[in-house]
Amino acid sequence: MSIGASMFAGAGWIVRRIDGVESKLTHRIDGVETKLTARIDDVETKLTARIDVVETKLTARIDDVETTLTARIDAVASDVVEVKIAVARLEGPPRHLVVAGR
Repeated sequence: MSIGASMFAGAGWIVRRIDGVESKLTHRIDGVETKLTARIDDVETKLTARIDVVETKLTARIDDVETTLTARIDAVASDVVEVKIAVARLEGPPRHLVVAGR
């Protein structure tokens, strides 16, 4: 029985030892998770701020380009109308192929 009792005590010691290691590793993992979560939150905050700045700059540039292009398109449209009027004046009234009264 002495061997059985020794084996039982040894198994108990191994289980306690494993539980202690698991507890230490769990505590360590929790600490690493907390640190990494804080770092990720910090990076997210910084990147969000940078993205907002870039978005604001690009939106302003797009608005400027839109304004410039709209003005240029309006100018071209005005020129096209004037060209159409000038061509119509050069061509004169439309000619009729069939002359009435002959």
